[in-house]
Amino acid sequence: MSMDRRDFVRTSAAGLAAAAAPAALAAETRPERAASRSGAPAIQRSRATRPVVISDLSGIRFMNGGPESSVERAFRGISEGEDVLDALIAGVNIPELDPTEMGIGYGGLPNADGVVQLDACCMHGPRHWAGGVAALEGVRTPSLVAKAVAELTDHHLLVGAGAQAFARQLGFEIEEDLNTDESRALWLEWRRRVDPGHWLDPRKRLDAGLAMVDEGLIPAHSFWGTTNCDAVNADGDICGVTTTSGLSWKIPGRTGDSPILGAGLYVDNDVGAVGSTGRGEANLYNLSSFLAVEFMRQGMSPLDAGMATLERIRSNTVEQRLLNARGLPNFDVRFFLLDKQGETAGVAMYGSAETHYAVCTDNGAEERPFEGLLEGAPRDG
Repeated sequence: MSMDRRDFVRTSAAGLAAAAAPAALAAETRPERAASRSGAPAIQRSRATRPVVISDLSGIRFMNGGPESSVERAFRGISEGEDVLDALIAGVNIPELDPTEMGIGYGGLPNADGVVQLDACCMHGPRHWAGGVAALEGVRTPSLVAKAVAELTDHHLLVGAGAQAFARQLGFEIEEDLNTDESRALWLEWRRRVDPGHWLDPRKRLDAGLAMVDEGLIPAHSFWGTTNCDAVNADGDICGVTTTSGLSWKIPGRTGDSPILGAGLYVDNDVGAVGSTGRGEANLYNLSSFLAVEFMRQGMSPLDAGMATLERIRSNTVEQRLLNARGLPNFDVRFFLLDKQGETAGVAMYGSAETHYAVCTDNGAEERPFEGLLEGAPRDG
């Protein structure tokens, strides 16, 4: 990434903060907008929409032994006229069911007690639907349960035993244990490394896990978990889904950003969609996906909206335990953004560990490099 873009984001941070204030967002009027029948601003578009699916690397590198990746399955579905959300969920079911993808679904790395707890969220732009589940045990495809929450209930989020009971009532298979031999072995290795008297210490827990990443025992993307997949079809209908096993070795019951509307996923059918992977607590604190969509609503491109959102996270990260020796965040966060016209962007706080993301268009599926806000790596001294 050029210094010009970093300088632009940093020097304009104050103005962006003011522009994103609730009063400014509510009062904002732009020439390209017209009032909808509900009184809310409606963006008027003239350019044709380019159908596109965007995802993290799990959306292109895991096929569960089949012929298609997540982004390929999703793009085929929307090209054949399938509902966008149905196509996306059929796509993410592929890595959810793939036991070699240890950050999602079946075989996802478990919590500190060795139990796989899954989170998911989905949003349907045209229908203004949203549904999510958190700390769900025993169901390999939490994205399907999240969709059922959106379709069949008046709620947006079901958690824990309640989410499992809901899934059981709908006929989902409830398994006793979603661990594979590999995920269980890695959990046992983590427990061996952690002092039993201090396993609640967030620094010690994280250091033990990251050491396993450094040694090549766990892929970095699996340690943090999560796949996000968003799409727009030729009619401009936008949907998104995020699904995860969450942070490896988390305190039981911990819920990150993935199932929370506006944190790990946000969709506005007039504007676009944004999803995220990486440190969930950073997105919870900043409501990052909602913020990025609002930046696009104000006229920013997906790339600039993503960079501005990363800068917001960077400026709000002040706890010493979350900073490296350079005084910068010691974690990575990545955003996958698309707008109403099908323009996409993938941005990362660093982009040095997971360097690419996935896009699928009429030209097929491909990996594209992230645009990084900061140089170096999260734990650089």
